[in-house]
Amino acid sequence: MKIFDIVSAWVARPLSAPVRERIRDLSPAYFALVMATGIISIAADVMGLRLIAVGLLGLNIFAYVVLWILTALRVIWFPRQFLQDLTDHHRGPDFLTTTAGTCVLGSQFIRITGDYGVATILWTFGILLWAGFNYAVFAALTVKKTKPSLGEGIAGAWLIGVVAAQSIAVLSALLASHWPEPYRLATNFLALCMWLWGGMLYIWMISLIFYRYTFFKFAPGDLTPPYWIDMGAMAISAFAGTLLIGNAPDAALLQALLPFLKGFTIFYWATGTWWIPMLVILTIWQYLVKEFPLTYNPLDWGAVFPLGMYTVATLGVAQTLDLEFLNFIPHYFIYIALLAWFAALLGLLRRLRRLDRFPI
Repeated sequence: MKIFDIVSAWVARPLSAPVRERIRDLSPAYFALVMATGIISIAADVMGLRLIAVGLLGLNIFAYVVLWILTALRVIWFPRQFLQDLTDHHRGPDFLTTTAGTCVLGSQFIRITGDYGVATILWTFGILLWAGFNYAVFAALTVKKTKPSLGEGIAGAWLIGVVAAQSIAVLSALLASHWPEPYRLATNFLALCMWLWGGMLYIWMISLIFYRYTFFKFAPGDLTPPYWIDMGAMAISAFAGTLLIGNAPDAALLQALLPFLKGFTIFYWATGTWWIPMLVILTIWQYLVKEFPLTYNPLDWGAVFPLGMYTVATLGVAQTLDLEFLNFIPHYFIYIALLAWFAALLGLLRRLRRLDRFPI
């Protein structure tokens, strides 16, 4: 233990007190940066913007490594704050961005480089992260003695649990299409189970969130960027559905469920599409009507991810279900997603200008 303390103190010496404070307060939601950058990269690639896609892959690898280093330092130096976040109704669900970010990065490796080896490692790690944080967070929130009211405790960030499950479904389906039997069948079954579980979790959570929307006081500050995951969770669910449909010819179970898969894929996509005008209206109300200040927040990446995800999902639905009239949507939506990503990046860089303002 003494050696551990000495090593920890030696590593900490070069860092200034303000930087250590920011590491202490590191938001677990920062892995949404990896989610957002990964899906924007994939969206750029499917839309033919290859240079952007490759560049974002390199940036995402760097961001992923840095975030894990910072997270490890936080666990070592500030375990109490880490555990407090894990059992907090607002920050606890954010830990599932680690799963989603890991699996989206794995999908990015498959799409951009065709590297199934690295993708398999990330898939395994993502499943372990999901199993750990999923049950740790929701079990802790269940048994804790002091709890906020529904209006104070529920938020759009809770739907990251859906995105985490569906990100495993997506990466599993991509790997299954490459692997031989019997791994193909087992991995397709896992993808199907995570797809179904993610859909069930969305039904549970969106019911509470919609109830909070309509029956509790809603201030401009309550509309945090992760509310866009209302749409993003459905978009990744629809995309996972298209991959399962594509794998159906090589999996008897999926072939038997094909009408169900197609129906629910459209159901997910249509639900996600319904959310877009609603969220745009609420965003206009927040920033233009109520003049809420527009400042950078780590949670902003939670609003970027759904835009890129909707681009990829819509293209997948159009191609898989022969709905060619939908093809025009991703051709425009990709630029909206890129603009949102650059805006979030600009906000991050402005906060990174000086080391004593390190924004974590």
